Amino acid sequence: MVEKTQAAATGGYRKGEKTRQRILDAALKAFGEASFTAVTTRRIAQAGGVSLPTLQYYFGDKEGLYRACAEALVDRYRSHTAAAAAKARQALQQDFAPETARLHLKALIRALAGFLVGTKEAQRWAQFVARELRDPGPAFDILYKRLWQPGVDVTSRLVARLLGVSEGDPAARIKALLLISSVLAFQSGRGIALRTMHWSSIGPNELAMVLASLDDQIDAIGARRS
Repeated sequence: MVEKTQAAATGGYRKGEKTRQRILDAALKAFGEASFTAVTTRRIAQAGGVSLPTLQYYFGDKEGLYRACAEALVDRYRSHTAAAAAKARQALQQDFAPETARLHLKALIRALAGFLVGTKEAQRWAQFVARELRDPGPAFDILYKRLWQPGVDVTSRLVARLLGVSEGDPAARIKALLLISSVLAFQSGRGIALRTMHWSSIGPNELAMVLASLDDQIDAIGARRS
């Protein structure tokens, strides 16, 4: 009897998670296509194949759903870059040669590009992120404080080591932002990138070329100093 109860509970949990994810997927698409104010929870509920009360049960109001979208994005981004970022932060606590910083920077940017450029999952979120960058809404602080700020921080600190400047140096932050923007050009700017490169899609071969070019950019940072 206990085993049946546990099985039923597990099945109910899985069903609930699938329903929650279906609502999130529908919300990400809707919020990517239109502004926060223009999208209605009723529209999202219909797209997700659930009732409005079901949506409200999982997320409360529209702002709660919007914030949940941002939290989900952050968790997925960080799951792909956390290992490289953690190793870089640990290394930054020590004194090391510029070439070590270069290796950590390449690993970090490769992890970011591999996710943003090389996965279909990230493509589904590109519009949501681009809209939030262009027209900040309720999710901006979540994305900034949990994703963008930590990412730029560790990247700029590694760049600073390559340049031989202090970690707060504006030049290091600018180079870090430009490097990260190079990756975003193949995500939020994917349509332009595909047409410019005459690619129909970005597969393993195309991703390899993007990663090689990013490596070249990193190799150029602090090259004169070396």
